[in-house]
Amino acid sequence: MRAISRREFFEKSAAGAAAAGLGSAGLRGLDATPMGIPIGSQTYPHRQRIRDGDLAGLCKDMADLGIGYIELCSPAYQEFASLTDGKATRKIIEDHGLKCISAHFELSDFRNKHDESIAWAKDLGMTQMGTASLAGRTQQGVATMDDVKRAADEYNKIGEHAAAAGITQFLHDENFETAHIDSPTGRLVYQALFDLLDPRYVKFQFQMSAMIQVGDPIEYFTKYPGRFLSMHLQGVNTNPTPPPAAPPTPPQAANPPAAGGLQGVQIPGVGGGRGSGQGAPAAGMTPGQGAGRGRGGGGRGGPQLAVGHDSLDWPKIFAAAKTCGVKNYFVEQSWDLTVQSVTYLKTLS
Repeated sequence: MRAISRREFFEKSAAGAAAAGLGSAGLRGLDATPMGIPIGSQTYPHRQRIRDGDLAGLCKDMADLGIGYIELCSPAYQEFASLTDGKATRKIIEDHGLKCISAHFELSDFRNKHDESIAWAKDLGMTQMGTASLAGRTQQGVATMDDVKRAADEYNKIGEHAAAAGITQFLHDENFETAHIDSPTGRLVYQALFDLLDPRYVKFQFQMSAMIQVGDPIEYFTKYPGRFLSMHLQGVNTNPTPPPAAPPTPPQAANPPAAGGLQGVQIPGVGGGRGSGQGAPAAGMTPGQGAGRGRGGGGRGGPQLAVGHDSLDWPKIFAAAKTCGVKNYFVEQSWDLTVQSVTYLKTLS
């Protein structure tokens, strides 16, 4: 080996130190985070701040919390309508040390203005575009196989077009995906889509609060390596505290209860409304934690739980996700729960 001079030694040392400095800056936020990937956050739960013109303030708060990646929604969402200038939006985000790598779009964005949507995504520096649901037809939680195939065929073409532009297309799991095929006890639409969607063009994004409807994420990550791109994180309680035993039934009253009693009244958090799911919860799950739109807080219709303040084995989930090839994850919860979730995620590595 050739001996190096004192001058060469110091020059190499200085270059190495500079490279190390650049490396540590580029990896800032990766220490003690799951899979060595910056913690991400979906911005939909915080949409009112964006609608009020406070994207910069939201980005500052997220960066201060330790978030590195964000996921937006397209300007087709009314609260995000002010973000039509992708380059200007990117500057606001990156001025606060964040990166926007992904966004949710309405299906109409892909059907009617796909090239425009891709251009917007690229202006923001995104590499991922997806939608919450294929929004196929269902009736009482049941979809026909013909409708499922029709929806999958359309999305394969959307994904192929995105791939040609260097974008990875993904699909979330809400509403239509949690329906059953041809009968209330038939196969889940979500499960069939792994056979029908072309892995060359479409990846999946797993919504944790949807596990009550679609099943265990670890089983999916194990069964379908390479098919998942990202995750939306919410705390989920798979071992709910059983309700207290009902008191003994009192003797029947002489007169029936007057109209307007509890008969027919929907108990909050158990089905119905925007957060209700299609189909019954899986065994051991809390009713009302099922699927629905799911944005704005995470546990769909049921009690809201922070990541790490629930019953899930998060280290095991992240280990399976890493093996599967998951590239990123986004906390999708209210601000208070986001703070708790990010604090927990920083303890994982």
